[in-house]
Amino acid sequence: MSQHSSDATHGSHHASTTGVEEDHIDLRAVFGFGIGLAVVAIVVHGLMLWMYSIEVAHVDASNPPRVFPLAAAAQEERRPPTPRLQDGVETSGSRQALQELHAEEDARLNGYMWVDRNASVVRIPVAEAMKLTLQRGLPSRPQQTDGAAPAAAAAPANTQGKK
Repeated sequence: MSQHSSDATHGSHHASTTGVEEDHIDLRAVFGFGIGLAVVAIVVHGLMLWMYSIEVAHVDASNPPRVFPLAAAAQEERRPPTPRLQDGVETSGSRQALQELHAEEDARLNGYMWVDRNASVVRIPVAEAMKLTLQRGLPSRPQQTDGAAPAAAAAPANTQGKK
């Protein structure tokens, strides 16, 4: 009996495996697909580089190189267009002109000057203007009259008294 059961188990095991297909992977097909994909990717990248080089050559041909004024060889060509603010001034002269400009600006900021005599408008130094502002205060809106404030305060008092 034990032999019969062992044969039955072997027979049923053998019968169940014959109807099922074995698991296997076709390595040749997988590697063939991978190699084909790599070849297609290389060809596509090559075509893209070729098209890019053609496009760059086309853009370079349509845009001539720029000539910058500071790269020009002659001194006259290197100068900016007119109006030139300090035409023909040497470096020592430009220092002198800059000092004169600063002195003129300081005189305007720190001195008194009429802007409009008819309208009595005067330019005064900044420090003096700040002192006068502190003394006089900034202009503000006019305050409400005292009569308007009590009327507003009396109205709520009357409504409370009626309840």
